[in-house]
Amino acid sequence: MQQMRHTPHTLDAGARGLYSTVSADGLHTATASRALASEFLTSADRLDGCPRDDVPEVAFAGRSNAGKSSTLNRLTGRRQLARVSKTPGRTQLINFFSVNEGGRLVDLPGYGYARAAKARQQAWGSAVDDYLNRRENLACLVLVMDARHPLKPFDRDMIRWCTDRAMPLLVLLNKADKLKRNERAKALGSVEADLGPSAQVLLFSAVTGMGAVEATAAVREHLQRPPAQP
Repeated sequence: MQQMRHTPHTLDAGARGLYSTVSADGLHTATASRALASEFLTSADRLDGCPRDDVPEVAFAGRSNAGKSSTLNRLTGRRQLARVSKTPGRTQLINFFSVNEGGRLVDLPGYGYARAAKARQQAWGSAVDDYLNRRENLACLVLVMDARHPLKPFDRDMIRWCTDRAMPLLVLLNKADKLKRNERAKALGSVEADLGPSAQVLLFSAVTGMGAVEATAAVREHLQRPPAQP
C-alpha cells in the first residue's frame, strides 16, 4: 500500500485573513472560525488498514471533479494538505488527517472520471462502502457538489444513505463563485428540497472562501460531538 506523500505547508495569507474575523462588538471570533489545522496521518486501501476508530471522524465525499481536495485545503488553511490534480479522480485511497484540536478528517476516493481499471475502481468502491457502513466513529459526512451541476446520481445516493441512517450531512455547493446570484439561490433551493432533517447545505467556494467560515464551524462542531450511533 502506497501512502500519500506529505510536505509541510503554512497557512497562506488569504486563509489567515479569512479565519481571523471581527464581530460587531469588536471582539475577535478567530477561535470559532479559525482553520482546522491538520496533519496527514495515513492512507488505507481497505477497512482493516484504517486507524483505530477511537476519535470522531468527518468524512468528505464527492464526484471527482467537484473540488473535494481543494475544499479540504481551504477548510484546513493549507494549500496542499490534500493533493490537487488537474486530472480528476487521483484520490485512490482513503486518506486520514489528524486535526490538531482532536478528531480526524477523512478524504474518500472521488467517484467518476478516475483513469484506472474497472477492477481497481470497484476495489475503491468496496473500501468506501466498508468505511461508511462499518466505521463506528463516523460523526458526519461532508458531500461536496459542483454548484453548477448538483444532485447527480452519486449525490442522491449519498443523501439517501445519510437519511436512512440519520447520519449528519453537510452539503457544500462548491464553485458557487462561478454562478450569478440568482443561479446560486436556485441551486441552493433545489438541493435543500432533497435533504433530510439531519442535513445542512451551504454555498461554498474553495477558491474565494465563500462559506468557508460557516463550513469550518460546522465541521468543528461535529468533531467535538460523539459519533452517531447506528
